[in-house]
Amino acid sequence: MNMTSTFRPGTAAEPTSEVELTLSCRGLQCKDLLSKSDPMCVTYIQPFGESSWVEFHRTEVIHNTHDPDFASKVQISYRFEERQSLKFEVYDIDSPNQSLEEHDFLGVATCSLGQIISSGKVHVPLSQRGLGARGDQQGHMIIIAEELVALKDEVIMQFSGTKLDKKKFIFWKSDPFLVFHKSLESGDYAVVHKTEVVKNTLNPTWQKFSIPVRTLCNGDYDRSIKVVCYDWNSSGDHSHIGEFFVTLRQLAEGPLGSNVFQCVHPEKQKKNSSYTHSGLISLDFFEIRQIRSFMDYIKGGTQLHCSIAIDFTGSNGNPTSPQSLHYISTAPNAYEQAIQAVGGIIQDYDSDKLFPVLGFGARLPPDGRVSHEFFVNMNPTNPYCSGITGIVQPTAYILKLWNFKLIEELFGIC
Repeated sequence: MNMTSTFRPGTAAEPTSEVELTLSCRGLQCKDLLSKSDPMCVTYIQPFGESSWVEFHRTEVIHNTHDPDFASKVQISYRFEERQSLKFEVYDIDSPNQSLEEHDFLGVATCSLGQIISSGKVHVPLSQRGLGARGDQQGHMIIIAEELVALKDEVIMQFSGTKLDKKKFIFWKSDPFLVFHKSLESGDYAVVHKTEVVKNTLNPTWQKFSIPVRTLCNGDYDRSIKVVCYDWNSSGDHSHIGEFFVTLRQLAEGPLGSNVFQCVHPEKQKKNSSYTHSGLISLDFFEIRQIRSFMDYIKGGTQLHCSIAIDFTGSNGNPTSPQSLHYISTAPNAYEQAIQAVGGIIQDYDSDKLFPVLGFGARLPPDGRVSHEFFVNMNPTNPYCSGITGIVQPTAYILKLWNFKLIEELFGIC
């Protein structure tokens, strides 16, 4: 029996997914004499068909630790049909300088995104450059992958603490901060947010913070969220005050009620049957806000409007010279290329495609008076040009209006 196929080539969806990578390191080298390292991880990708590496992401810097759990995630598109090579370099950051050459190199690890996806969680040894996998003494990286749901909402929260345990000496109170972890399908917990440290208090109020819902729980309102309270120490060995577990669904009920949590230290609870908790943590503010994408705004009727100003001063050079930005030839000059590149994109989002175009720094005919604001289309009452060609044509017309000798005399201000 003959059947007519309804399949049309090119209509299948691309096999891509948005993936979030959680990065951690263990056993990093110590590069500082009097303290632990301050690590940061830089992720590089290798574009398809190329051999060079391109920087893709940098984590935050975590101070005084050789076992960092980075809160900053690597979000990347996973393509099944490609081998997506990844490289992770870890540095000890000693200054605000953005140049990596100014910081101590701690190790490098390479793998493919496919390896991470297939395992869900990989341990990759760090090595010095060029030593391959022989750098076990450099420590290792832990990389966990999770597919992200297409969710744009973000949650805004604020917490406070009451009567937290005192971890300092007699004359000092604790310096508490909160660390939020989301549970992964592998059963692990990954750090997703850290509050600021509130110094010398047992009753802190932390600032409001926002976090994407898909980062906090991947859009699953019933997924467990682990919140740990620490007492900050300058050595990097922060003291554990206590912890609690909650879901986004429970937090969405708002402040008070069930959202006052006992901050429990698991070890104290095991050792002391009369132990109850190490203080209370309360939710003081909660809001879920939908984040609009660029496409949402465009679909909602947003129009983009572009105004263009063109520099006609003598700093551009003589228009008869190939070195001039206003060079007159059959090929587009630098100004025309820029106008076409930018305007060609924006005009698709402008319903009337009318662009006001102004010039400055020219001596205008017929008397050669200097003007720092004139309409390029030479219409004294209407600056609008229709479409990209309507911008380029009058600009070229001004340049070609006079012969080259007259241009040299009238055009531009030195």
